[in-house]
Amino acid sequence: MQKNSNINDYKFVVVLNKKIDSGVALNAASHMVASLMSKANGEYKEFMKFMDYVDGDGQTHLVSGLSLIVLRADNSNKLRKARYKAIEDGILHVDFTESMTGGTYVEQMERTKNTLEGKLNYYGLCMFGHKDKINPITSKFSLWH
Repeated sequence: MQKNSNINDYKFVVVLNKKIDSGVALNAASHMVASLMSKANGEYKEFMKFMDYVDGDGQTHLVSGLSLIVLRADNSNKLRKARYKAIEDGILHVDFTESMTGGTYVEQMERTKNTLEGKLNYYGLCMFGHKDKINPITSKFSLWH
C-alpha cells in the first residue's frame, strides 16, 4: 500500500463473466466481496474507507466511501489473464470459479482440487487496490448491465 497516497486513489472492482446468468453473477460477486474482506488486513481496511452514513432517524448504515465498480469480461480466459496480472502486481484479489458452485462446499472443494487451473471456468474476479494498478488491468472490460 502506498502510504503517501490519497485515500480516494483506491477502489474496489468486481469483474464478472458475461456468459453467466444474473443470479449466478450475484452469488459470485457476493462470495468474492466477502472473501476479499476476509483477506484484507488492517492496513487494507484503513484504505477501504468504511464509514457510517447516518439517516434522519440517527440510524447508521455502514458502507465504503470508495467506488465499487462492477464490470463484465467476455469470457473466462480474460478473467484468468486479469487474475494473473493481479497476482503479478501484488493486488489484493479473490476469484470465483464454476467449480465453486453446486452441491456442498466439500464437493466444491474436491471438484476444484481435481481441476487444473487452466481448465477452471472463471465466473469472476474481485480486486481492491490503487487505481494506478487496477485500471490497466480492467480498462478493456465494459460496465456490467
